[in-house]
Amino acid sequence: MTEVRIEPWDEGDLGLLRQLNVPEVRAHTGGPETDEEVLARHERYVRGLGPRSGHMFTVVLPDGEKVGSVGYWAREWHGEPVYEMGWAILPAYQGRGLATAAVRAVVEEAAASGDRRWAHAYPSVDNPPSNAVCRKAGFTLLGEIEFEYPPGHLMRSNDWRIDLF
Repeated sequence: MTEVRIEPWDEGDLGLLRQLNVPEVRAHTGGPETDEEVLARHERYVRGLGPRSGHMFTVVLPDGEKVGSVGYWAREWHGEPVYEMGWAILPAYQGRGLATAAVRAVVEEAAASGDRRWAHAYPSVDNPPSNAVCRKAGFTLLGEIEFEYPPGHLMRSNDWRIDLF
């Protein structure tokens, strides 16, 4: 199994977020953001998403190199409080199982919060690698949906769910 650890997002992770803001990583999430949007995202991550609202983490290799991001955040889905999960791995490190290992670790973090039964991920139907991460991490495919991301843009996504209890 691929070994990674996750560490809470901190002020020094802006460079990583900028490295992740490339077409190869953001192709299925609306494309690269402006620098202003990246800075605003970084500030949200540093501030934290709020108590019982979720957390963002960096994906760290055993040698200490940071190669991606992973996190969970509170949302309501079909009238129920759930967590949504998302991740991104630098292009040079994709295809090695790092995202799956990171998602498994963040599922444990979300489960430890104990306040929501389900976590969901909504990868584009056109994103086989992210859908494979969901499957390998133990999520159940509920079906295809129209999902709004980025705000104001509907995309065809798969609704994957995992039981946190």
